[in-house]
Amino acid sequence: MNIKLDGFSGGDRTALKLPDVQENLIKEIAALGKPVVLVLINGSALAINWEKENLPAIVETWYGGQQAGTAIADVLFGDYNPSGKLPVTFYTSENELPDFENYDMTGRTYRYYQGQPLYPFGYGLSYTKFLYSNIKVDKMASVKTPVTISATVKNTGNKDGEEVVQLYLQNIASAFPVPIKSLKGFTRVWLKKGEHKTVQLTLVPDDFSVINNDGKAIVEAGNYKVSIGGGQPFVSSNATGNGNIIAATIELQ
Repeated sequence: MNIKLDGFSGGDRTALKLPDVQENLIKEIAALGKPVVLVLINGSALAINWEKENLPAIVETWYGGQQAGTAIADVLFGDYNPSGKLPVTFYTSENELPDFENYDMTGRTYRYYQGQPLYPFGYGLSYTKFLYSNIKVDKMASVKTPVTISATVKNTGNKDGEEVVQLYLQNIASAFPVPIKSLKGFTRVWLKKGEHKTVQLTLVPDDFSVINNDGKAIVEAGNYKVSIGGGQPFVSSNATGNGNIIAATIELQ
């Protein structure tokens, strides 16, 4: 494509930041001193570093359908309490990523990225807050049977809302290369303000599997860490965007 723009090459993006013309406009609007909400309409991750530090609210809308305008207005005016979570990692810049022609997974996606993201996979705010407690799981389990994890989720804010409860697994001492962590389940729970509920998520044997040196999936005996909350573990304390993370250890035999 015959496109010559900063941050683009032949139609492909070469930078994760917004185009200068858009970022300059955002800064001029913010300088007016009026309340500002940035609404993003985009198809992939953005490095919105200045916006994160200087704007009071950002709404990620991706590419909406016919009723996108109505849905956005409902969120902006508080008629709907959002509960969406990021399905990708937002990095601080393209420099955080390996070269495009490098197909090694090291440093890519939340499963292998060891840096501090701008916004982590699974992040998402709400007009209320949720508190996690009372995680329960069998401390010892068989490699051949499902494992059920339960926890209490409480809406501690002043508005009714829905939360996306996320379950992550970490293989603590595998003999093979494994992800830092992996999302293994999630569920939605609707809670009125002050209400609490117990949620359950189940791990099946395949969820614990790793790929050995022969390229086969196997389930290793040993210790695993499970984490449940409104976002992913092992990142900064505010990385969930909403609530806390609780964890427990399982020994598979």
